[in-house]
Amino acid sequence: MVLCGGKFAFPTLQLLAYEKFICAIGIGKADETIVDALERESEDNHFGFKSFPSSKSIAEMRVWVESIQPDYIFCISFPFLLPESVLTYGENRFINFHPGSLPQYRGSMPIFEVLKNKETETAICAHFMSSKFDKGNIIFNDPVVIDEGDTYGKLTVKLSQRMAQVALNMANMLQFANSIPNHPQDETLACYYEKPELSDTYINWKRMSAEEIIALINACNPWNTGADATLLGEQLKIISAQVLNEMHHCQPGTLVSITETLNIACGDNKQIAVKILSCDEGIMTADQFMEVKKMELKINY
Repeated sequence: MVLCGGKFAFPTLQLLAYEKFICAIGIGKADETIVDALERESEDNHFGFKSFPSSKSIAEMRVWVESIQPDYIFCISFPFLLPESVLTYGENRFINFHPGSLPQYRGSMPIFEVLKNKETETAICAHFMSSKFDKGNIIFNDPVVIDEGDTYGKLTVKLSQRMAQVALNMANMLQFANSIPNHPQDETLACYYEKPELSDTYINWKRMSAEEIIALINACNPWNTGADATLLGEQLKIISAQVLNEMHHCQPGTLVSITETLNIACGDNKQIAVKILSCDEGIMTADQFMEVKKMELKINY
């Protein structure tokens, strides 16, 4: 059985179904189009199916699981905590696949955090589930390289595709293993990240280096439509930019020059070259943004 939260699990569902491992699919709190698509696929393939649209609906899970009688339950981005009343269906039967290293990156959005923290590697962590988020015994951390220029979207797709193979390997292992090697998490290394708020996605021009700003921009693209910022007195989002290793004598956060990009002063005496941003008028290139600003100045004049 697979419990999931949406599109991130689709490659895994497709591969496990192809290899005849799936008996049922449960989905929690997802877009109606995704729920409908999974329900149709489940019916066509004679899988059990159930939607869990809210945390209250988890009270129905134990009866449903017992009606299916799965050997193991895989969880991939399932949005709700499973209570002991569900987990006691079977010891070490529930395995979560977390898209980040544990215990260093607990929380709902480890992809954002590893990019913001400029990590060069993340992982898919397979661990037994407990009644607390991301705290069960670790089976393994499968490393995944973060390439230069990876955005939240690119890394999500990479992890989603890798997840399918990791889950298949686990399913094959479970067929032949009498017991699964595992170990408790090292709490001295543990860090739990709450879901990002505006303070986490906002560029502080004075305090952040150019590299830190680029890391934040990539970590916010596309889920937050870029990093939040104040530029030229306007609240906007920067979607794509790169470091410009040119010195400046301007206050951080001010426009140094305009080429094909908007070149903004940073606190470490470097600049970032802004390529694409989002403002009240829409998503546009740096050139388009400056044309809009010129038009506004003419109208005001």
